[in-house]
Amino acid sequence: MYIDKETDNQIQDALIPVVLVCLRTTEDDEEFDHAVNELKNLCEACDLETKEIITQSLPHPDNATWIGSGKAEELTYVIRGTEAEYAVCLGNLSPTQMKNLQKIIGIPVWDRTNLILEIFSRRARTREARLQVESAYLHYMLPRLTGMWKHLGRQSGGGGSRANKGIGEKQIELDRRQISHRITELKKELKQIELTREVQRRGRIRNGYPLVALVGYTNAGKSSLMNRLIESSVSSYTEDSEKKVFEKDMLFATLDTSVRKIAIPGRRPFLLSDTVGFIENIPHDLIKAFRSTLAEVKYADVLLIVMDSSDPHYTMHRRITEDTLRELDVSGIPRIYVYNKADIRDKELTIKNSAGSDSIFISARTGYGMDDLLDALREILQRGSRLVDLILPYSAGSILSRIHNEGEVLEESFEPEGTHIRALCPAALADYLGTI
Repeated sequence: MYIDKETDNQIQDALIPVVLVCLRTTEDDEEFDHAVNELKNLCEACDLETKEIITQSLPHPDNATWIGSGKAEELTYVIRGTEAEYAVCLGNLSPTQMKNLQKIIGIPVWDRTNLILEIFSRRARTREARLQVESAYLHYMLPRLTGMWKHLGRQSGGGGSRANKGIGEKQIELDRRQISHRITELKKELKQIELTREVQRRGRIRNGYPLVALVGYTNAGKSSLMNRLIESSVSSYTEDSEKKVFEKDMLFATLDTSVRKIAIPGRRPFLLSDTVGFIENIPHDLIKAFRSTLAEVKYADVLLIVMDSSDPHYTMHRRITEDTLRELDVSGIPRIYVYNKADIRDKELTIKNSAGSDSIFISARTGYGMDDLLDALREILQRGSRLVDLILPYSAGSILSRIHNEGEVLEESFEPEGTHIRALCPAALADYLGTI
């Protein structure tokens, strides 16, 4: 169940025992094994301990119990033997399938969407993220209310002169009304936050900093890459560890979008945005709820699509990232494909031969390949830039500061007449400087 946590969650000493229930239909061995391992990792990220894995092979999911009545009875004995508290299913169950299976095995059933929603609820830190997760969870729960309140039956129609006007509403109808009302409230609150985010976005555009967005499959190393770039920055971030983002070798370790200014000596400053990671078959309601947050990607000048090159399924992760970006209507933005963890892979040459010229191999942990990445980023950001060569009077400090902020200074010296500066500047700034 969704829990709105106002304070940070503390990792519990005792993990909750669960049984994984995996249905195989048309997947080959490699696809199925990858899906099972990913489900185990999702459980680990949710402080669940996998006690047993039950698999079933069917041409298609059973309409009543998802895995069939016989396998459901077998699952009951496994649950008794392992003392599991939850059954976590590899797949998304219909409300009827979930209700029927839960009735047979006698413990709560989570499908994959429920598990991801629970992880998101634990990782959410900002008010916006918590509201987005709550909205997605309520959309998920609305069609699954049937059967939850059978023990309460009905409510009476009221007392006094109204007592004979029929029975009251069933509890399920009241809950549906309350959930629908809460969803409406969440939409209004998120709309207001979206307007605030738009104001912030326009402010960044006025400042002239290009926006670079990190996107990719969860646990590919986006947060590690951001922290590596923060460490290289000449700003106060170098000494301020609070500016770094949380990183951990775990699925969905970070959820909230972070934006940091990166100012590396000799290179044009830019804003770097770290977004929530993608995953295969990400719940549609999550995409809808996080659309305003992920909209940062649509306004980026460059996308860094980060992949874990040590993962044998990196090509699938790249495809899923591309598919998710299409679902978000993100197109026409220059992209650099960043293959992270290249220092622990022995087949880099094989990937390079098939990855394309827009691919860079790095290690956010060791710093390997970072100069290549920054050079590729510079090349894209310089497109449309123009060279300016002028002498600014010492009284024009604000203009000089703007050149440093928005452009890339190639040469600077101090002459009797003023500051002599050569720099690559965006077209709009170059046009303005031409009028001075």
